[in-house]
Order: sequence, then structure tokens, then C-alpha cells
Amino acid sequence: MIALLILLALLGSLPSAAAQTRGSAPAPRGQGARPQPARPQPPADTYFVSTLAPAEIQNKQAVLETSMGTIVFDLLPDAAPTHVAHFITRAREGAYDGTIFHRVIPNGIIQGGDPLSKDPAQSARYGTGGMRELRFERNTEAMTRGAVAAVLAPNLPDSGGSQFFVCIFDQPAITGQYTIFGRVAEGLNVAQKISQVPAENTVPNERVVIRKVTVRDKPAPGPEPFSTETAEELSRYRAVLETSLGNITFQFAPDKAPNHVRNFLRLASVGFYDGTAFHRVVKGFVIQGGFLPTRAEPLDITQDRHVRKMAPEFNDIQHDKGTVSLAHGEDPASGDTSFFIVLARTPVLDGKYSAFGRVVEGMDVVEKIEQVPVNGETPANRIELRKVTVSRVP
Repeated sequence: MIALLILLALLGSLPSAAAQTRGSAPAPRGQGARPQPARPQPPADTYFVSTLAPAEIQNKQAVLETSMGTIVFDLLPDAAPTHVAHFITRAREGAYDGTIFHRVIPNGIIQGGDPLSKDPAQSARYGTGGMRELRFERNTEAMTRGAVAAVLAPNLPDSGGSQFFVCIFDQPAITGQYTIFGRVAEGLNVAQKISQVPAENTVPNERVVIRKVTVRDKPAPGPEPFSTETAEELSRYRAVLETSLGNITFQFAPDKAPNHVRNFLRLASVGFYDGTAFHRVVKGFVIQGGFLPTRAEPLDITQDRHVRKMAPEFNDIQHDKGTVSLAHGEDPASGDTSFFIVLARTPVLDGKYSAFGRVVEGMDVVEKIEQVPVNGETPANRIELRKVTVSRVP
């Protein structure tokens, strides 16, 4: 609540002259900017009229190369055909190249697309350019994490244009109030980082530049990683865990727990485990890692899509020293990403946890982790799982 009050206070402190025309986007958790005096509706002939054929706006993605990483939008012509055509047209004209994200709200939104933001000398007018080109297109798209919508001038639904905002987290209270015309397909973690750039009154202290926007055909969906390999093929894969104390190599047992092997390899291949930590050390029992809350960076859309609960695959692998198994809560089907490595023969785990691999190199590193100082079961110092690399052996 305090954060929202501060946010509203910041929004209320925008220069009054600019506030009459500045595009507005929602504050986090559905809190709107303070209403501004309405302006007369523009003449109808000033609105954008698409010259693109319907086929030219179907199945398209926009790739935004920013100074902090790449963000990819899936464009939604069925929901907002004119907005999509407008975005594609302006992107092909180069209108977005060299603009910046001129407004950020931490973990709320990022706002960009103002053509004036190409010119640092125009900073006092950022947020006022590229508006009043589009009529509101009502649709049923929800203002959920990753939604891309047109910025509007206060109280003027038909005032959209080049400016857009990306919703970092769900904001259901403002669903239906803005035209959603896209969704982030890749790079939502980049968008979240941009939202966290230090700012004064929502104005970033540094220029986060949209270097180039290109439009491409949306790639045809392919099979999930590691969804088509046979058990024999899966058995040839190894995973190298690069930790802050050294490397550990896993070999897998797809003949015993094929879905758990696919799950680990899939998560590793999309970088889920990179930047997590070994968060639990119980000497003589297990070390445990891969727990989502230990991740240093937010999940990208692709990574998030691959996190799922796993039905148990109990088998006859004994939980000996070096066995790799999936952690779960009271419900055996509650496991998802967190795994553990057994430190000694532990029969009590047999048949109650799904073993899916074993350590074949790096047991000395496992033993180093076992010996770190702990507070209860939590390492006193972070044991970083920097990267997991998957490779296939002959």
C-alpha cells in the first residue's frame, strides 16, 4: 500500500503542462494515473488507415533490440487489427529505431515508442509524441503478465498511437481499459529489468534505447525440447553443473524415470537453472538445488512455460551416495524443478522419491558443498549454480 501511495504521488508530480497531453499507462496492480482534463476528439480523417493486406498482419512477431537485451512480441491481429497494422507500418518506417523507454514503474510497466524520445533535447516533452492516431479497439485480451497495449491520453480512449506499454505483472483491474495488441513471447525478463532501472518520478536515469524494431514471421511451433528422443538417446546426454565450488556432471536413467529426465534436460536447455543456488545442505543426507526462489533473475516466458508439476516415477534405483532425485512436498506429485544429490546410502528415500540420475564426475565438489558452514540447513554463504550445460556423448 505504501508503495502504491508513493507511486500515485510520483505520477501526480508530472509537470502540469505536459500532463495535459502526456500518454498515460497504468500503475502496478491496476492503480490508474490521476485523471487529467479531457481534450477535444481529433477529426476522424487524422486516424491511421492501414494499407496492408490482411495477410500481411497475420502470424507476425516484432523483435525489439534494446540496449538491455532483446524482447519479442507476438502481434495479435485478431484482437486489434488496426493497432497491429499501425505498429508494423511504423516499425518498417523505422519510427521506433533510436527511441527509448521513457517511463518505468518497477515491476509494473515499461513505456516506450514516443518518436520524440530519439532526441535528448526533447526530454521535457517525452510522453507527448506519436499520440491520437488510433481509435480504441475493444477486445477480450486480459491485462496479464506480458501484455502489450497502446498508451492513451487521459480520458481519451481514441488517442492511441506509437506509444505502447508492456505489463510486467498481472493487472486485472485495468483489463478492457487499453487496447492490447501484443504479448511478450521472449524477453519478459529483459522487460522486467528495464522496469527496475533507477528512475525519478518514473523517468529513468539512463537512456534504455530501442535500437531497432524488426517484424518477422512467427516461427512455426516445434516440439518441446527433449520430447521426442527415445530412452536410449536420452541416456547419452550429460549435464555439467558449473557451481561456485566446481563442476558436477550428471548421467541420467531414462529407462527408470523418462519424464523426470526429460524435465531436467528441458529446464537446463532453456537456462532455468542458471543463476540458482544450492539452498539446502544436510550433512550425511542430501544437498538440494534448483529451487525457483533461489533464482537471481526473473524467469523468461519460455522458461516459465516449462515449469510444471511432475507425476512421480518411483523406481528401483537405490538412493546411494551420488544419486540424483526430484524433491517434492507432502504430495508426491508436487515436485517440479528442485532436485537433490544423496550424500550417503539412505534407504528411507527409496520408492518415495523419483531417482532419475547420478553424479559421474565431481563428487569431490559435492563433498565440498556438504562441508560448507550452515545456518540450520541453509548455507551461510550462497553456493551459486552458475550454469547447466547439456551435451550428448557418442
